[in-house]
Formats: sequence, structure tokens, C-alpha cells
Amino acid sequence: MLEDLIKERLKKKENLEEAGVDCYPAKVKRSHRIIEVLKNFFFLFLIRKKIFIVGRIMSLRIQGNIIFADVFDGSGSIQVVISKKISKDFALFKKNLDIGDFISVKGKLFKTKAGQKSLKTEKLVLATKGIRPIPSQWYGLQDEENRLRKRYLDILLDPKIKDMFEKRAKFWNAVRTFLLKRNFTEVETPVLENTTGGADARPFVTHHNALDIDVFLRISMGELWQKKLMVAGFEKTFEIGRQFRNEGMDAEHLQDYTQMEFYWAYVDYKAGMKLVKELYKYVAMETFGKLKFTIGKFEVDLGKKWERYDYAETIKKFTGLDIFDTDLTEIKKKLDELKVDYSMEGFNITRAMDNLWKYCRKQIAGPGFLTGIPLEISPLAKKDKKDLRTTQRFQPIIAGSELGNGYSELNDPVDQLNRFNEQTKLREAGDEEAQMKDEEFIEALEYGMPPTCGFGMSERVFSFLMNKSAKECQIFPLMRPKK
Repeated sequence: MLEDLIKERLKKKENLEEAGVDCYPAKVKRSHRIIEVLKNFFFLFLIRKKIFIVGRIMSLRIQGNIIFADVFDGSGSIQVVISKKISKDFALFKKNLDIGDFISVKGKLFKTKAGQKSLKTEKLVLATKGIRPIPSQWYGLQDEENRLRKRYLDILLDPKIKDMFEKRAKFWNAVRTFLLKRNFTEVETPVLENTTGGADARPFVTHHNALDIDVFLRISMGELWQKKLMVAGFEKTFEIGRQFRNEGMDAEHLQDYTQMEFYWAYVDYKAGMKLVKELYKYVAMETFGKLKFTIGKFEVDLGKKWERYDYAETIKKFTGLDIFDTDLTEIKKKLDELKVDYSMEGFNITRAMDNLWKYCRKQIAGPGFLTGIPLEISPLAKKDKKDLRTTQRFQPIIAGSELGNGYSELNDPVDQLNRFNEQTKLREAGDEEAQMKDEEFIEALEYGMPPTCGFGMSERVFSFLMNKSAKECQIFPLMRPKK
């Protein structure tokens, strides 16, 4: 069936070309976007101005010597009326136009007897001939995988999808504007690295042919590089870009995604929490025009007081375990009791505590900040001098998940080297997500890095505020190839 429709359209293309019509011109004339025509319809109608519009035919109805076509240009839709009386090549286009074709139309505005705003066509130029038929606006692309694979059709047929990606652009523009207004400098750091750093994650590995070495795709937004910029004398930096983690896929996690990280010299994590709260509220208002959201089973108000959730106290509240007075065996027993699904690959005390916390966080609506995070799972954060078992680290908690990560950065090179050595032991024991030892970063710290607060957030914040999965909120998510 589809093959027959394609053959039919190819024949129409051939007919048009034989008649001297260029089916794929390099440019066409346009004087107004359709949204402008609709907004200024009365004025343009009164002055009888001839206008040019372009767009895709979304519906086509032929009634004798008149063609009615709804034309959409991305900004809006208007009915175009093509009459045999005034339109050149009417017969040719009557036989060979299809839904999905792009056309450029010259004409004057008028209203039909039913009051519909329309354009009476004097001249029609084919802008692009469509070969494949577009699915029905109401019945096509019902399968989710098909929608994600053919996102261009999903966007074309569903205005809500287009609106979501326009919001996504506003989201990242708002993040950028917020930081630039506060005198942060936007920077770019390497995507290919000899050593990954800045996160606990399994990296992608690729080969650099010119240097004949294996390299890693970055797993953080240049954390160690931006800290080197603090050594260099920068006081405020940030980067927004793509990062990659070779891990599992679920509603909250993808392998390549957009991340922002900032670094701010001479302040600690408390100043970072204050700035992040302002950032999230600003971005929510700029993107969505509101601070109250329904996210999964939670009702979240970013405008209310942000709570503090102590790591050990919260786990004890929900599980009864004191993480500072237990061991791997006890935590594993509790995870099994709570029916928490976890992997035994590289399983250790760090992974055990993390899985225990993830069980607890799912019961917290927020907004608030997780603090008091243990030293074992914070290899790049300063110790909290009030409790040396914990670090000066914070994570925004919204709708049962961590939507960001920040801390007072560790700038003692001796302490950092010891932490890297501990991470190396974990990697050698099978934990592929443990951090790699970076000798060059240690050397940079030895020159002296000022007190610094760092923070990172990903596009997951946007997907949560949209109340959709991470994959749904990416324009072109990675899909398994068609067989």
C-alpha cells in the first residue's frame, strides 16, 4: 500500500517536471509568516495588499474548479483557495498536488461565507514535492517507539510536542541568562579525555587515530577542567554542553544528555544552595510561568520554604538503619528486606549506601536539599568539620529524586590524592563507576585552588518539571537501529 502511494507521488513529480515545474527550488518568495497574517488580517484585508505565504499542505479538498488547502508554516495555519478562473496552471496542480507538499502562494485575503479567514490564490509555486504520505494527524504515530524514531513527524502532527521543545530551549536560555547576569563566564572544556573525572559513572571509550590512544567521552561538564580554571584565576565559570555515561536507561537516565556545571570561587556550599534555589525558581518562572508543579505522585511548590534532609537521619527514619553504625552485610540484608533491585556487579559499601538512599528519596516530595552526605560517596567534596564522617555536599531533592549535585570543592591536594587512591581500590575490585585517578589534576591543586563551590544539573530538571520521561523530552533520543 505504502509502496503504491510512493510510486503514485513519484509519477506526479515526473508530470510536474515534464511541465517545466521545479519540484525543489532553492528558494521561494514569502512576505509574511502565517501568524502575522492572522494577527493583522483585518488591516491587510482592508488595504487589499497582495501577500506571499509559504508552508506545507496539511489538508486538501477539491471541489470542481476550486482547490481548498490548509497551509501550515510552523507558526500557524490558513486556508488557501485556488480557483481555475485566476490561477495559472490550475489543471496541472489539481492533478499533482498532495498533502505534505510545500507551496508558495501569492494572493489577497478574504473571508468565506462561513467567516473563515482565507487567501485567494493568484499564483502558486511548488516549493517541495513530498514523496512519502504524512500520517493522519489524528490516527498516525500512535506507537511510542515510532513517534520517537520519527520525531520530525511527531512534532509536525502534535503542537504540544513542538511547544515542549520550545520550552526546553527557553529552559537552557534561562539558565544561561541567570548565570551571565551574575558575572559567570561561559567556558568550553574537552569532550575527549585521557582520564574521566567529576562523577561516579562508567564512560564510553573510543580510539583517537591521530594520537593512537584510547580516550573517554566526558562524564561530567568539565568539572576538573573548570577547577583548573579556578587555579588559573577565574572566579566564576560555567559550561552547558553534552556529556556521556555508558550506563542503564530508564525514565530518569539517558546515556548522552545536556548538563550545566558552575564553579564559584571564595564561597562554600551554603552560598551554593542559596544560588541554586534562586536559579531553579528563576528558570521555572521563565520557562513555565509558574512555581507549582505536579510531578508523578507529588505536588511540588518551588516557591515555598526549601527543607533540609540529613542523609543519615533520613535513612534511619525510613529504614531504621544507622549508616554510621552498620556494615555491608547489614545494608544488603535491609535492601533485600525492602525489595530494592540492585546490581551485585562492583557492589561495595558505597553502592550499598547509595541504593539505600535511593529507596528513601522516593518518599520525599521536596523541594529541599539533601545534606550530611558521607565521605565514602563524595570523593571530590570537602569534609564537614562539624562531622568528619560527612562532607559539605548538597543535592536538590524534588519529587523523590536528586535534581542536581553540588559541594564545597576539595582543594587539599594531599586529601584529594588519598581519596583518588581509595577510588582506585574500588575500581580494581570491580566498581567500574568509581572515579579514576587524575595525576594532572593533583598537580594543578598543588599550585593552589581557592575555596570553591561547584554545582551541576542536567536536563532531568526540565523533564521533571514537564512531568515526562527523560527520553520523551529529548528531541532525537538514541534508538536501537531498525532490523
